[in-house]
Amino acid sequence: MFERVLVANRGAVARRIVRACNALDCESIAVYSDIDAGLPHVEEASRAERLPGYRPVDTYLNGDNILAAARRAKADAVHPGYGFLAENPDFARSVEAAGMKFIGPAASWLERMGEKTQARQWMQENGFPVHAGSEVIRDQKMLTNAAATIGYPVMLKPTAGGGGIGMIVAKDPESLTAAYATATSLAERTFGQSTVFLEKFLQGSRHVEVQLIGDGETLLALYERDCSVQRRHQKLIEESPAPAIDRSDIDELSSRAVEALVGYDSLGTVETLYDQGHFGFLEMNTRLQVEHGVTEEVTGLDLVDLQLRIASGDRLSTLLPERPGIDGHAVEARLYAEDPESMLPYPGHLSVFRVPEMAGVRIEASYREGNTVTPYYDPLLAKVIGKGATREAAIGRTLIALRAMEVKGVKTNASLLCRILESARFIEAKLDTGFLGDLL
Repeated sequence: MFERVLVANRGAVARRIVRACNALDCESIAVYSDIDAGLPHVEEASRAERLPGYRPVDTYLNGDNILAAARRAKADAVHPGYGFLAENPDFARSVEAAGMKFIGPAASWLERMGEKTQARQWMQENGFPVHAGSEVIRDQKMLTNAAATIGYPVMLKPTAGGGGIGMIVAKDPESLTAAYATATSLAERTFGQSTVFLEKFLQGSRHVEVQLIGDGETLLALYERDCSVQRRHQKLIEESPAPAIDRSDIDELSSRAVEALVGYDSLGTVETLYDQGHFGFLEMNTRLQVEHGVTEEVTGLDLVDLQLRIASGDRLSTLLPERPGIDGHAVEARLYAEDPESMLPYPGHLSVFRVPEMAGVRIEASYREGNTVTPYYDPLLAKVIGKGATREAAIGRTLIALRAMEVKGVKTNASLLCRILESARFIEAKLDTGFLGDLL
């Protein structure tokens, strides 16, 4: 096991990694921007290194500064968490070149799956189903021809990045040009490259993803999560197992993911859209997922522990001789500091932030009382996970926990989350990616 791991992230995911390191008697090194100095992950780590400034580009996205902090701390590994530099192959190579281990897949996997059209082609060539889509759009003629071939409505998506940013739907030829201008502009501003591609926009589809773990020799699928309830193409509610889908269909999807990704060597997630009984590839996230706790709750595994051990050289066949079964059901709700009506971030000082302790409930919080939610980073306050023997019990525990959270100083989306979870349509598992639009 590593002696010292630098956690190149902040908030809930940094706390999660610090906790795993501490449990392994591995020294954890937190990093923090100037406005994050009082966050819990800084205090809970073995030690901390300052990243001067407050903008993401100067701090958590500054690979040179993070590597300098890792050298000062004499770290022998760097865990990027999710977001920021987690899927940046150049950063992964820089970590390795500096004599430290990058805790994630090899840079070649980050590169292969980081560009969306290349990832689609790879998966299709390796036997994984894909829905209709295009190559990178290079000009107006290619745009109109590709849309006509795929058939309207179409989704324009950046080839880089994620988080639902820059994804625009064009319902007809008249709206296509404006959608293209908006999508390319957003992609350029957010990800530094304006390239986009098209996919068939599947109305009424479900977002289902498969959790994978591998060590380069062995690759296992640790079941699925349904992430269909979204706002602006960003996940709000995740659960496992996916309700109302035949187990045999899920097992086949998992097998095909494993067959397509032979040689994968860390945690990863294959995301798909499920439409009219058929799965099709969306993208692969080559990192720890925000919603990994849902899988941990139903499998009894510690995914971060396994990721750390594999990165340090342990074999998956020794760590996990056989795949565990599914025990019960888990539902996660993402609690954000945001206006529940506009769904826009709502920064402010957390004058009250009290997290309940309840049986069957796990809460991964980014902050504690007295901290400030700033406008510079993701406004995620906490992930609230309810576990139960049945789906109904898991939903109920998540609801009770959300209502028991005490938050003052910022607005939150708690009322929206409760409205979703207690709606008849959610309880009946009538899920699709348009769920929230229909509810509101």
